[in-house]
Amino acid sequence: MQKAERVRGRQGKPVGNITRGTTSPNRMRRLDRWLAGPQSWRLRAAVDPLVVDLGYGASPATAVELFERLKAVRQDVKVCGVEIEPGRVEAAKPLERPGLSFALGGFEVPVPGSPVLVRAFNVLRQYNEADVGSIWSLVQSRLSSNGLFIDGTCDEIGRRMTWVALDRHQPLSLSISVRFGSMELPSDVAERLPKALIHRNVPGEKIHSYLQALDRAWLEAAPLAAFGKRQRWAAMCRGMLDAGWPLIDGPSRWRLGEVTVGWESVAPD
Repeated sequence: MQKAERVRGRQGKPVGNITRGTTSPNRMRRLDRWLAGPQSWRLRAAVDPLVVDLGYGASPATAVELFERLKAVRQDVKVCGVEIEPGRVEAAKPLERPGLSFALGGFEVPVPGSPVLVRAFNVLRQYNEADVGSIWSLVQSRLSSNGLFIDGTCDEIGRRMTWVALDRHQPLSLSISVRFGSMELPSDVAERLPKALIHRNVPGEKIHSYLQALDRAWLEAAPLAAFGKRQRWAAMCRGMLDAGWPLIDGPSRWRLGEVTVGWESVAPD
C-alpha cells in the first residue's frame, strides 16, 4: 500500500503505482451505458471529445469497448487508454486506430488537451484512503469545463458495481448498479464501494445509513417480488424518494438495476 506522499510522484515520472491489472471483457458495461446514457450530453457538448480510460489494466479490452460504445454517441470521439506499466502500453499499441490510442502515464493524465470523461475503475481501490483526496484533486484539475471523473469499483465480471462521479470542483453523486440475481440485499454491494467509502460503512457514517435504508426499502417491496426483481427494485427506489433520499435518476435507470444519489447524502463525516 502507498503513503500519500508517494502518490505525488517525481517530476517527469508517471504519478501513481502499478496495480494488479486484473480485468476481463465486458466488465465495464454497466458504467459505459451510464456514460452513453444520462451523461452523453457531456460528450455531445464537448469542443474536444477526448475520453481517458485511466489504468485499464493488463488487457486493453475495456478501453476498446469504451471507444466502440461511445462512438455511438459521437463518431469523432477520441479515447486514450493510459497505463503506468510500460509493458501493458506496448501490448495495446497494435490495437490503435483512428480515435483510439494508448499512452504511458498515471494520475497526471498525460494527454494533450482536457478530457471530458476520465474513467478510473478498480484503481484507487489499491491505494490508501488517505491518498484519495489528493488523487481526486489531481485528476479533476485535468478535466474540461463540463468534464467528469469517475472513480469506481466492481466485481470480477461486472455484476456488482459502484462509482463516484466528480466534476472539476466536487464529488457529485454515488451510483450503484447490480445485475438482478447477484445479490440478496442491496447492501451486498458494500464490498465494492469506492475507496473513499468502503471503510466508512459503519454505524454513524452516512454511507452506512444509506445502505441500511436501501435494505429496508428492498424488504418492504418484497410483495412485488412475484412480478420480478426489476419491479421490486423500482419500488425500492420510489420508497427511497418518498423517505426523502435525493435520488437523481429515474425509472429508466432503475429498470437497469441502477440507482444514483447525491454525494452529500453519503459523503464521509
